[in-house]
Amino acid sequence: MEIKRTNIITLQLVRICLIYCLLQVFVGQLYAQHVVQRFMVRDGKMMIEIGKDIQPATLDSFVNKYRLQNLGLGNYIYKNNADSLHKQGWQVEKGSKQTFLFTMAFASSDKLTNTADKIVFTGKTTGSYASEFPAISGNVKYGINKFKNKNTFEVIDSVVTFYLRNNTNAKKVMLAGSFNNWQPDVLPMVKKDSGWIAYVKLTSGKYWYKFIVDGSWTTDNDNLQNENDNRGNINSVYYQPNTFFKLEGYNKARKVFVAGSFNNWQSGQLRFFKTPTGWMLPMYLADGTHTYRFVVDDNWFVDPANKNQLPNEFNEFNSVINKGNPYIFKLNGYTNARQVILTGSFNGWRNNELIMRKTATGWELPYIIAAGNYEYRFIIDGKEMADQDYPTNIKGLDGKKNGFLVIQPNYTFRFKGNTNTKTVAISGEFTNWNPNGLTMKKVGDEWICSVHLSLGKHLYKFIVNGEWIKDPNNKLWEQNEFNTGNSIVWMEQ
Repeated sequence: MEIKRTNIITLQLVRICLIYCLLQVFVGQLYAQHVVQRFMVRDGKMMIEIGKDIQPATLDSFVNKYRLQNLGLGNYIYKNNADSLHKQGWQVEKGSKQTFLFTMAFASSDKLTNTADKIVFTGKTTGSYASEFPAISGNVKYGINKFKNKNTFEVIDSVVTFYLRNNTNAKKVMLAGSFNNWQPDVLPMVKKDSGWIAYVKLTSGKYWYKFIVDGSWTTDNDNLQNENDNRGNINSVYYQPNTFFKLEGYNKARKVFVAGSFNNWQSGQLRFFKTPTGWMLPMYLADGTHTYRFVVDDNWFVDPANKNQLPNEFNEFNSVINKGNPYIFKLNGYTNARQVILTGSFNGWRNNELIMRKTATGWELPYIIAAGNYEYRFIIDGKEMADQDYPTNIKGLDGKKNGFLVIQPNYTFRFKGNTNTKTVAISGEFTNWNPNGLTMKKVGDEWICSVHLSLGKHLYKFIVNGEWIKDPNNKLWEQNEFNTGNSIVWMEQ
């Protein structure tokens, strides 16, 4: 009896030890999960702490959440290669036994200890979440819908019928997206025999959405186009079309595509679907002047139903679609010239496409351009020259002056100089890092320059008396390949 009792006690002790060990492992895992993915600002430094056992999928979500794609964290964690980190100005510090630690010092650290500064740096602004999902954005030139197992959503008078297949056993299904600020309780879906539907009136543009099935958020499994929102969430994408490419006939053709300036003339990318009378492709096109051609079984030709055309470099023509309001380019004088051609970054510097019309006082051409920053020149009887009457010019990479046109300026850079400041220019991604920079105008004690910036992060530097410097009044910057740093400005809607 005593031996049996002792065995029972021993067995209970073993069980207690096992439970204790399991609890330790569980608590350790909870602790690891809590500390292995941290991005913080402390003591004037940005700090990243990551667990050494982090899985690639978890690391990808962390990187996307904080927009750290250029750091190459995976290269160091899995391959022990710190080249990308060092190039961006980050240091590999000594972490714990379980974690890696990476740091980078700010240029100015006296005001970077509060949460608001951290939010601004990571691009998570305090504005509406919907501001990160604009229907119209300079980052989107075109879009088409791609679905499997079902047709694209039906559209009647701008009302879109969102459709979720199956899930007929669900008690409640809601629709949420960028069109309603992702509110989960505003758009209930109606149950049908084969699934659920909801009606939403949309203007043309790009939209993100998800279904909420009995409280569970899910993407549209039949939609082939999904995107990460940089917060670790995957959303389905829908484009409300404003253009319908059509080609009547050609019933024996195997494949029909459209290619144009909007997709860099990629011939096998935008495929038509067959209709009872021919071929069609609905598409969203951003504002601007778009040239295109149809490609039928590898044969290129203009749209036979569109008489609006422009010449191309092959002594042929491209069809043209215009979206938006035109900007009128004008050249005063030169009334004795035989021909004046407009060329610029907005049409790939084609020198045979945009022939200007002669007027009583010079030359002009209405031309539709999307919001943005553009360089341009006139070609007068074969001789190139900048627009002498336009107030802003920039020296191109070939050393020649170009007009610098800003359509819909939405941001003004400012620099406060001193008595020794003679010239100030600015350069960045919006000027393709033009080494000469865009000349800034002196107004009072400031130097200013207005440009158009698309949504997201933009890098820039000032050129003061010929010397490149970071913005002294902007604490946000990141390291560059020259180890001199670039200033950062975030744009939101």
